[in-house]
Amino acid sequence: MKEAYIVSSVRTPGCRKGKGALAQTRPEDLLVQALDAVVERAGVEKEIVEDIMTGCAFPEAEQGLNLGRVAAQMAKFPDSTCGATVNRFCSAGLEAIALQAMRIKAGWAEVAIGSGCESMSIVPMGGNMPRPHPEWAQEKPDVYMSMGVTAENVANRYKVTREMMDEFAYHSHMKAANARDNGLFKEIIPTQAVKYVEKDSNWVKETFTQTVDDGIRDTTTIEGLAKLRPVFAANGSVTAGNSSQTTDGAAASLVMSGEAVEKYGVKPIAKLVAYAVAGCRADEMGVGPAYAVPKALAMAGLKVEDIGLWELNEAFASQCIYAMQQLGLYDNKELWASDSDKRIVNVNGGAIALGHPLGCTGSKLCAQLMNEMRERGAKYGVESMCIGGGMGAAAVFELCE
Repeated sequence: MKEAYIVSSVRTPGCRKGKGALAQTRPEDLLVQALDAVVERAGVEKEIVEDIMTGCAFPEAEQGLNLGRVAAQMAKFPDSTCGATVNRFCSAGLEAIALQAMRIKAGWAEVAIGSGCESMSIVPMGGNMPRPHPEWAQEKPDVYMSMGVTAENVANRYKVTREMMDEFAYHSHMKAANARDNGLFKEIIPTQAVKYVEKDSNWVKETFTQTVDDGIRDTTTIEGLAKLRPVFAANGSVTAGNSSQTTDGAAASLVMSGEAVEKYGVKPIAKLVAYAVAGCRADEMGVGPAYAVPKALAMAGLKVEDIGLWELNEAFASQCIYAMQQLGLYDNKELWASDSDKRIVNVNGGAIALGHPLGCTGSKLCAQLMNEMRERGAKYGVESMCIGGGMGAAAVFELCE
């Protein structure tokens, strides 16, 4: 079986739903910029890309009509470059990368792009016209359950306290603020965005460049977080402050076979060693990484102790903490705290500070992980996330020498 290498990996900034810098920028335009940049950074021509797979959690309206193919055409890839859209909710962006890697490993492709895109400002969570199956929803509504309710379930069932969640959220913002202020997000591409302003009784389209994630709150305090009210249960502990931000963004990774790497003279960042998905109860979907990570590590013949960097999606502090507990990564605070120089988990902050643009997240986390693995010389890195409906996904990467 061939190897599949990540040659370049980029992302747009992640910006807040509705109020953020990308709220009025169409998702196709975000994705086009990621596709352009991932090829440009690799120093190769678009003509060699055989296929573009795009993860999207709600592929409809502006994100519909096969976003992967539409964006490929808009980005001026040749007609021979195909495109498709895949949906595994929160891991859709990682699924897109894994599918391309599997095609390359099988010898069915040599050069492909795995990407992700979500405009949560333009296409609402749940889509514009959700239609759950009525009889099934009565028999087992859990699969349609609000993600916030499942986060409350995790907190209650596994004794993850409000204090633990707020502390974790605080450190996410502090790590992200440090990374932003010190230019550590090297995977971010300057992104052209638009906004519409009223001038002389007319709406005028203005263009500007966005270069940073705009949801980071560097003034966050644990005391301030403790004052926030729960949002999913009257006496709950999950708040807007210890949950991920709803966000807009796009990301892309260029994947090549070993033969293509040699042919085009590029230096790969890492190879995808293993990818796994695992199922769990839908009403506690957040525990998914606790099942998916061990499965992926077993495929790779590795242990938790072998992993030098982790990107564990912070959909909610409750579920991320639980997954870290199960993996043995939480109790040693040095592994994740913002004031520790030994941290290896979400080293530049996670979705609580940087946002969770649903179908983009898996691709976005890959870009963050590739950047930090290269910067730190970490031999192995893992990204993982929980998935709506009761699943988890995880991927293991090995740094190239």
